Amino acid sequence: MPYSQNNTDVDAAADDLRRRTLAQMSSYLERMIYLGSTRDYNSGVYYHDGLASRFSEMVACEALANCHRDAFQEVLQSSIENLVQQLDSYVQSTRTAPLDLIAAWKNLQPYRVAVPAGTDTLAADFLCSNVKIALAIWEAHQGGRSRRQQDASLRQLPAR
Repeated sequence: MPYSQNNTDVDAAADDLRRRTLAQMSSYLERMIYLGSTRDYNSGVYYHDGLASRFSEMVACEALANCHRDAFQEVLQSSIENLVQQLDSYVQSTRTAPLDLIAAWKNLQPYRVAVPAGTDTLAADFLCSNVKIALAIWEAHQGGRSRRQQDASLRQLPAR
């Protein structure tokens, strides 16, 4: 997207987006996924009804694209440990069963479409590789949690 709109308007729209919407999200991974979902997959144009009504469609589009690139950079710079924490937070924020979400992410790799358009191929591949590693670690932790929960419930059963 060319930066053709008034920089002040785009910055104001981005600030509005950060305050009203993105601040409610607990991680950069969640923000990146959300912002990617505001982009039309056929045209690459971002759209947010609230921002478009307060500013204009073009200003909203540029603000969304800028925030999307910012969130991507934050996720890209995250350590694997931090990415696992962000993934856990994201999983908890969805209405999907955690293991179902992980299975879908492993098979469909939807995080690939959450990468901003125009991203360097190496950076996109690096992020996707890190997400795969974080998924594997998160899934392994779930197996451990599951066993600990089963052990705890067995200890709570009354003796006969």
